[in-house]
Amino acid sequence: MTGEGELARVEPVDSRQFRIAVRKLADSLSYGSDRSRFLGAGMEYVQSRPYEPGDSVRRIDWRVTARTLRHHVKEHEAPKRIACWLLIDTSASMTVSSVAKCKYQLALELAGGIALACLDRVSPVGVVGVGERDLLHRPSLSRAQVLRWLLELRRYRVDERTTLSRRLAELAPTIPHRALFVVLSDLHDPAALTTLRHLATRHDTIVLQLRDPAEEGLRGAGFLRGAEAETGVAFDTHGRRALLDPRVTTELLRKAGVDHLVVRTDLPFLEKVRRLFATRGLLGKVAR
Repeated sequence: MTGEGELARVEPVDSRQFRIAVRKLADSLSYGSDRSRFLGAGMEYVQSRPYEPGDSVRRIDWRVTARTLRHHVKEHEAPKRIACWLLIDTSASMTVSSVAKCKYQLALELAGGIALACLDRVSPVGVVGVGERDLLHRPSLSRAQVLRWLLELRRYRVDERTTLSRRLAELAPTIPHRALFVVLSDLHDPAALTTLRHLATRHDTIVLQLRDPAEEGLRGAGFLRGAEAETGVAFDTHGRRALLDPRVTTELLRKAGVDHLVVRTDLPFLEKVRRLFATRGLLGKVAR
């Protein structure tokens, strides 16, 4: 047990093993997702227009040409680089676990895979810790630097409270251009949903909600008394009652235009996460 303010390591693997793990995850996330804005698509088709002298024959749109009986060429637009902000919940509730891998450990692995996938497509990555530690790194294209930030986060505190809503409220107004925000949290901050809804009006927003199986109820546990990991506030509950209502969270975020995915620590997650990013369109979201 660590004392107040003392840092503990989240897992006993070295930095080399961590790099290998997130590299494999990045490759899996990138596979088949080249048209996603999140992964930095190549030249994007915009429209077709009538052929003009000097246009390259390689750009001829043969389908439109056959339909109109007039030569047309395709116009493409180079995608703008969109910065990716990874907001990682470093609070105490993320480190409490009923299975082998805690929410915090999984969040770091996901953050590393997403970061490398972004950097592979030349999208800068920023890292923000949404706990009580003052951790904010502006977006960078340096792979070594981003990995160093994530490696530093492999140490955690067992008395840290979440600051997700406050950090979002402080950070969002300082970013002048549209960006991609990826929040990795268990959403134990009561004000987080409201802040995320406001954030989604200006920025592409994804929430990967980490969940321990115990948060969905303890079968056969009957009535029990517990304490909140971050505040120490005691409460009485029933073993079959979920700590958070997933239906309410999902519905509120969906209405706000936030892409939301629950990632359980005891179940396979890769295919669901990969599908989430692969289905995001040119504007960062699928049609709703």
